[in-house]
Amino acid sequence: MSYIQTIAPALLQGAIISLELFALTLIFSLPLGLPIALGENSKLSPLRWFCKVYVLVFRGTPLMLQLFFFYYFFPICLNIRMDAFPTAVITFALNYAAYFAEIYRGGIKSIDAGQYEAAHSLGLSRSQTLFGIILPQTFRIVIPPISNEIIVLVKDTALASAIALADIMKVSKSIVNRDGSLMAYVIAAAMYLVFSFLVTCLLERLEKRTSLYDGKEA
Repeated sequence: MSYIQTIAPALLQGAIISLELFALTLIFSLPLGLPIALGENSKLSPLRWFCKVYVLVFRGTPLMLQLFFFYYFFPICLNIRMDAFPTAVITFALNYAAYFAEIYRGGIKSIDAGQYEAAHSLGLSRSQTLFGIILPQTFRIVIPPISNEIIVLVKDTALASAIALADIMKVSKSIVNRDGSLMAYVIAAAMYLVFSFLVTCLLERLEKRTSLYDGKEA
């Protein structure tokens, strides 16, 4: 018990860094994914192909490889120095924006074409149709798949330890290497499990509220 009390402060500090990475990734990637999704459906060929290539690159290459690129190769090319935390935030945000973009795009595609025609007959502009009719429905549709990606993100934050970010995984590994005890890994696993459980409960409540709202509309 005394050993756990000794290593707990360092693990809690690592957990805080992991939570900050998780929160900032969502803050940047959730809104960034929407214009990328809209760009993929754009009639402007350069914009459409740029967005498609963006999604292909970030979904088609490993996240860890992207971390290495932005932490090692990218700064060398620009002759700059990037710390581990902002590098992790940028990489995770760009990566998850690509996944969220595909979820948004699928949600937009699932809206019945008749709603576009009805909006046009009412004299609504394309922007009014998009932001007033299509996107509100899309957001309710995409909550379940986005929830799944958010749960994956909880676990993916552990990859940031590959670029020496002092998150909970990096701290626990350092403690295990120093003390030769696996207790730090057990505590780290418990922290990930608790956080995943709390996020899951929060997202399930959001889904239920959305379903209730849809039921009232019907």
